[in-house]
Amino acid sequence: MKILVDADACPKPVREILFRAAERVGVETLFIANQLTQVPPSRFIRALQVEKGFDVADNEIVRRSEINDLVITSDIPLAAEAIEKGALALTPRGALYTKDNVKAKLNMRDFMDTMRASGIQSGGPAAFSAQDKQLFANELDRYLARHA
Repeated sequence: MKILVDADACPKPVREILFRAAERVGVETLFIANQLTQVPPSRFIRALQVEKGFDVADNEIVRRSEINDLVITSDIPLAAEAIEKGALALTPRGALYTKDNVKAKLNMRDFMDTMRASGIQSGGPAAFSAQDKQLFANELDRYLARHA
């Protein structure tokens, strides 16, 4: 079991939670991004910078994901691909994607993309909040308790 992080869009508070969890539980945690990602010195935490390009980091995360791994991402198509390989996916806001719910989330994402493309303004996501941070930490702890 390992944790793979879509680090390009991972909020700093979530990174800090992941750093502490990796050390506390001793779980391999890999931050994958198109840009340099700073991680603390640790035998459990690593950063991998991939070349720039559309979906290069996402493809690397999928390539490395295995059964029971946890992928941290807000990217629903990435989550769906990781789940197909037997992993789970958790958003930085604490929503867990599983085989049971990822298809519906993907359909809603595609619908919203179509709406935006037709000119309908839907606004962006709300600012990352303390409640989001707490929801993420709680869901991560549940995952680690079941799989560590």
